[in-house]
Amino acid sequence: MATLVIGLGNPLLTDDGVGVLTARAVQDALAAHPVPNVEVVEAGVGGLRLMELMVGCDRAILIDAWTDAELPPGAVRRLTLADLEAIRPPQHLASAHDATLPTALAAGRRLGLKLPEDIVIIAVAVSNVTDFGETPTPAVLAAVPQAAAAVLAELRGAAETQWQGPGVAQ
Repeated sequence: MATLVIGLGNPLLTDDGVGVLTARAVQDALAAHPVPNVEVVEAGVGGLRLMELMVGCDRAILIDAWTDAELPPGAVRRLTLADLEAIRPPQHLASAHDATLPTALAAGRRLGLKLPEDIVIIAVAVSNVTDFGETPTPAVLAAVPQAAAAVLAELRGAAETQWQGPGVAQ
């Protein structure tokens, strides 16, 4: 099964880069302990462009910044597409100038594109996605290892309870 891990965000916008930083941590971990048929990429896109990245893969794991007043910065949350349809999407999974990810995936499927049925989102609660800066806020930076562990657990087929710890929310 081909799995694509996509770290979303802009690493020049403080906490918004958490998806990219986490993807890099996952890539480093996979270099030491490979998992077959996994590709890790970084992207600053949403909607239709994000859907296009997933064409041809069997599974996708997205990592993104999540703005949620109910979660403390640095909390890690595992979401599915069904969750996205019930709540607002993470920072790069929707745009005012593009389709939401669920809408883009539905359009791609109607066009006959091979898209993954298994899509998981590892979202990290953030506090600052507007200020320029290459380093996330301390709580978000501290969450990168937890988010990377969540992705690695998904890749290795571990139950999500194995990566739950401080700062992890369902």
